[in-house]
Parts: sequence; C-alpha cells; structure tokens
Amino acid sequence: MKRVFIGFSFMLILSFALSEHIHAKGFGKDITVKVMSYNIHHAVGLDNELSLPSITNVIKETNADIIAIQEVDRYFGERSQFVDQARELAKLVGYHYTFGANLNLKPAPGQVENRQYGTAILSKYPIIDSKNIHLSSDGEQRGLLIGKVNVRGVHLTVFNTHLGLSHVERMGQVEEIIEISSYYNEPTVLMGDLNAEPKSKELERLQTGLNVVDTFKDVVEANTYPVLHPTKRIDYILTSSDVTYKNSNVHYSESSDHLPIVVDITLKR
Repeated sequence: MKRVFIGFSFMLILSFALSEHIHAKGFGKDITVKVMSYNIHHAVGLDNELSLPSITNVIKETNADIIAIQEVDRYFGERSQFVDQARELAKLVGYHYTFGANLNLKPAPGQVENRQYGTAILSKYPIIDSKNIHLSSDGEQRGLLIGKVNVRGVHLTVFNTHLGLSHVERMGQVEEIIEISSYYNEPTVLMGDLNAEPKSKELERLQTGLNVVDTFKDVVEANTYPVLHPTKRIDYILTSSDVTYKNSNVHYSESSDHLPIVVDITLKR
C-alpha cells in the first residue's frame, strides 16, 4: 500500500507540474483571431484593373487570420487571366485555403480546366475539413462553403456564402443554411455577402434560426457597398453565442467594389 501511495503522489505532483508548464506556455487560455469577410469582385478594383496583389495587401494591412472571400474565379476567363485565384492568394499570403465552385462550366476554347466561380476560405490555421453545398437558386447558382479550422486545438466552423438577389430566393437559402448548420456543434462564424440589409426579414430569420450575433450591430459607420460613399450594409460576420468579439471595423480599400470587414473573435477552450 505504501508503494501505491508513493506512486500516486508522484503522478499527482507530475500532473500538477505539467499543468503549470502548459499554462506557462499559454495553452488552456482563450484564443483570439481576426476574421474577415470580403467580396473581392474577382480582384478587379475601382480602377477596373485586375490585381490579386492588391487583395493580398488588404489581408496584410488588416492582419486577418481567417478570410471568407466571395466572387472568386478559378480558370474562369480572360477577366482573371484564367488563374486559380484562391490558390494564388493563399500562396501570396502563405495561408491554407479551400474553394467552393458554385458555377462549374466547360473549359473555354483552348483551355483544359473547367471555368469555375464561387467562394473561398483562406486561413493562417489548418483547414482540416471542408465541403461546398449548393443552395436552391432562382438565378445564378449560390452555395454555402463550410470549412473546419483547427485554431491551436480549438475547432472553429467557418461558413461562407453569397446569397441571391431576390428576397424570396434569399429566404429559401436562409432556411437551408439554418438546416445545414444544425449538424455542427463547434463554435461557428458565418461570413459573406448576404445581399440583404440589417433590418431585412432574411437577417432577422438568420439570427434567430442560427442563434448568431451580428458583430457590427453597434457600429455606426458599417456600410460596405458601394466603395465610394457606401449606402448599404450587405456584408456580414455573424458569430455563435459561445464566441465573443471586439474591434469590429470596416476597412477602406478600392481593390474591389465592396469594402472588407474585420473583427476579432475569441474562442473559449
């Protein structure tokens, strides 16, 4: 019995020492990351010039860790020089990425890759799982890109979407997003160009159905479109109730026809 007691005491001391070491290294503490939502307009700015480096500069200026981008080309055409934009942006900033094709068309003449257009997630942290789910659409095909990001041991589910142009279409897509999200239990952030303003029925239903918080609800100057003298707020970052946030900010840039938005979110361990 004496040996058992001594062994137990040693393990208890070792466990305590290890926990102190882990705490000293910063493990076990809450994690704050900066997230961004940005409709990049296939990297064509107000000067009507194509420039992926200008989008990269926006990411670097804001120090965003996880970015949801919309209107992304992949071998789509001459307007983006048949480039895989998500891959190139990820390479330029040194991030992981995942792309969701909502349009998947036959190759252009002289090309071998399908012409694709959709959304992407760029992340400083590993994206350990992803999928793109098409939403019911009356016009252009829309989708919900889902990425599970491993943020220093905490799994964050990132939803990225670009909703349709009509109220009826968006309401149907919102209901589908609510249904899809019910299968995810981790902390979540929903970002994207929702093509709807804050007091719309779509936003009201999305917030109540998902139990999410609009991180820009208290920001006075939060309009994102158009870039010059913006009159509408149609770009959003919505977080689940177990995620806290601060420093919500609209970042000025003429690299697209939308303004990017960024916010610091804190994940509980």
